[in-house]
Amino acid sequence: MPKFATDSLRTIALVGHAGAGKTTLTESLLHQSGAIGAMGSLERGSTVSDFDPLEKEHGHSLNAAIVHFESSDTRVHLIDTPGYPDFMGQAMGALEAVETAAVVINAQNGIEMITTRMMHWAQKRNLCRVVIVNKIDAENLDLPRVLDDIKEAFGKECLPINLPAAGGTKVVDCFFNPEGESDFSSVEDAHGALVDQVVEVDEELMALYLEQGDIAPEQLHAPFEQALREGHLVPVCFVSSKTGAGVRELLDVIVKLLPNPTEGNPPLFVNGEGDAAVEFHSEPDPAQHVLAHVFKVTVDPYVGKLGIFRIHQGTVTKDTQLFVGDGRKPFKVGHLFMLRGKEHVEVDAGGPGDICAVAKVEDIYYDAVLHDAPDDAHIHLRPLEFPKPIFGLAVQPTRRGDEQRLSEILRKLETEDPCFKVEHSASTNETIVRGLGDLHLRCMLEKMRTHYNMEIETRPPRIEYRETVTTNAEGHSRHKKQTGGAGQFGEVFLRIEPLPRGAGFEFVDQVKGGVIPNQFIPAVEKGVRQVLEAGPTAGYPMQDLRVIVYDGKSHPVDSKEVAFMSAGRKAFLDALAKARPIVLEPIVQIEITAPEPNMGDLTGDLSARRGQVNGTDSMRGSMIKITGIVPMAEVSNYQSRLKSITGGHGSYSLEFSHYEAAPPSVQQQLASDYKAKREED
Repeated sequence: MPKFATDSLRTIALVGHAGAGKTTLTESLLHQSGAIGAMGSLERGSTVSDFDPLEKEHGHSLNAAIVHFESSDTRVHLIDTPGYPDFMGQAMGALEAVETAAVVINAQNGIEMITTRMMHWAQKRNLCRVVIVNKIDAENLDLPRVLDDIKEAFGKECLPINLPAAGGTKVVDCFFNPEGESDFSSVEDAHGALVDQVVEVDEELMALYLEQGDIAPEQLHAPFEQALREGHLVPVCFVSSKTGAGVRELLDVIVKLLPNPTEGNPPLFVNGEGDAAVEFHSEPDPAQHVLAHVFKVTVDPYVGKLGIFRIHQGTVTKDTQLFVGDGRKPFKVGHLFMLRGKEHVEVDAGGPGDICAVAKVEDIYYDAVLHDAPDDAHIHLRPLEFPKPIFGLAVQPTRRGDEQRLSEILRKLETEDPCFKVEHSASTNETIVRGLGDLHLRCMLEKMRTHYNMEIETRPPRIEYRETVTTNAEGHSRHKKQTGGAGQFGEVFLRIEPLPRGAGFEFVDQVKGGVIPNQFIPAVEKGVRQVLEAGPTAGYPMQDLRVIVYDGKSHPVDSKEVAFMSAGRKAFLDALAKARPIVLEPIVQIEITAPEPNMGDLTGDLSARRGQVNGTDSMRGSMIKITGIVPMAEVSNYQSRLKSITGGHGSYSLEFSHYEAAPPSVQQQLASDYKAKREED
């Protein structure tokens, strides 16, 4: 059986903007609980969380790090997440494994972009939320203003559960023992506001409160948990992770007030696929059959694949047989670990609420559900809406012959990060990696070099233009070849017509009287499709046209497939020369989230990029959302421009919309480049 009962477990993700002090706070909690003898430092690269060589080099978190510690007969699983926008996939994945999201705010900087996003994502995943205001000992702070900003941005339900005192060198409790003086506000008033907020979820307790005038903290535990679950209360804690002020009090809040796995909102499981999927509620019961969710996968060149999972139901022990998703072949748990940074602590068992790991299971993958019953093969967690990776680079190995090895390494990196994607463009014949930003991809490429000794060359990916025709035209070709023996003969008449944008390609057989025998019609189509792969104007694939074969001639002896394929290709080229072909450029839908004061600059910049703004919407926290359409070629390097305009507080997403004719200047340039390339070849 697990060492700790389910109600003695806490699972928390520390999330928030970069520089908020999440890693140092993790160190302070580990030290305060006795899990480590002395705190490490970011400057020396000695923290438990940032153990990766790249993290030590960059001086900030790049991955979600899992630690655990014990305090007051309670085991706490804590996930320290990165705060840069480029690594949001790691932070969001951690939300799948916890009951509580603790949003850490830098008291010097106040509410920042990722602060707002993580509060929104945590609320959307129905998690209990806590706000931790860190660095309360810094100089020139306006903590009352910070608290007011939190309430304005996230609601009046954000109430302090303790307050800073003695110039930020300590905090005073506003819930269990509301006595003493704080640096601002009244401890008694803060206690009253907390109790008022909590009793609102329990009518009987509210009546008792109105009758007695006060309620003991012990009576408030159940309604406090209910208020957290419903989002009716978001406690605000004050700490200094560097000096330790408020860290002991934060531990008390974690142990005494934050929900255990039986008290938090149930995870969003569904059973089945598509429209047939139904909600499924797991039970945090160690005696039930096993359900666990893989929320993180790491691949080490030496250790192999490590799957990290949160147990939602049942008990996992050594020798447990587990299935991965809908896989039919189970694996046997040889070694079961709990993590503390890079340290793997082997344990005998894990129960509901525990975060564990297994190594060297090649079939394991991110977002998989592990189970021990074949009937649970179709249970999965509702997927997170991760930011779409849109920043792309075309990559190729520096050394010839490393193409296969590069492909294998990219697959491993894709396994580790849900926001790192690898794709192959058939039209441009490029391998393209996509991430959430320049920093994201640079770190991935650096990891390939340092971890896997893979040197690669990069360049911006080519724009996937297309070609089409603008008018009807006819084409004809006769293929005749005589070599002394059996010859080759085929004659084709065809007509081409433009189709609406997005219609693709149609091939129509209108041959009558068998002038082209039926067995040769596929050969004609094959010849036509050869031309579709590289259009006549700029060499890009063709689309949105119809080819109608309506006449031709054949020979009873000399007609062959190769003859009609050649005749079909040449007849199509003949028609294309008369059909006024043009180049189409991809148009994308763009959605920009940025501070409201930047709206004018952003809309003006979009217009200058041949874009069209379709709408603007106000969002909570003085942010706006701008939607519109813009040519893909104009936003291939948009991230740097957006960062410049918004000071790093903006983000954007792209989604393909449609193709439309490129401007004449672009068409001429592409045609000129294509002609020069053909002459060079």
